[in-house]
Amino acid sequence: MVRVTDDPRADPAAPPVDGRAPQETAATGHPGRSRAIVAVLPVVALVILVADLVTKIIVVATIDPGRPVHVIGDTVTLRLVRNSGAAFSFATGYTWVLTIVAAAVVVGIIRFSGRLRSVWWAVGLGLVLGGAIGNLVDRFFRSPGPLRGHVVDFVSVGWWPVFNVADSAVVCGAVLLVALTVFGVEIDGTRSAGRDRSGSADA
Repeated sequence: MVRVTDDPRADPAAPPVDGRAPQETAATGHPGRSRAIVAVLPVVALVILVADLVTKIIVVATIDPGRPVHVIGDTVTLRLVRNSGAAFSFATGYTWVLTIVAAAVVVGIIRFSGRLRSVWWAVGLGLVLGGAIGNLVDRFFRSPGPLRGHVVDFVSVGWWPVFNVADSAVVCGAVLLVALTVFGVEIDGTRSAGRDRSGSADA
């Protein structure tokens, strides 16, 4: 005997009652999984922050600014540089502005973290957050003073400007976030409508 019902939820082929696509419902329908994904962000950020702080402490304590350590000839060296600019020594002389911008980035990432449903977005934002906080610590606690502190850079590769762990994390995180955006992966774990339509058309 076939049971007849007016409840659209009884038909597996019927669209969801709330109007969301099936993949969107799946992405947001597991609170435990959502909390685990959100937790990835602070874990990644903490790992980057600790690695950045530890390496800077070691470099300041062991490397003379005038005597670089040669790792691979003159191509890869460790040299202590005090940077008043942004990542890779850009915008030198605008230390306090860069400090405010970095602080705003940190606040923005924390505010957006509640919307995270994508592991890769959590990793990308965690990299950027950890790197931003790592350099902010220098801005606030190193000479010549709060908001004007110079960041410790120490990795020199060829002609590339000297950088540190935090700089690398910020750049890698930004590249990952751009790639996710290009491929249509949203922060909530769903695919953008434009990307889905193009994918269907190609198929």
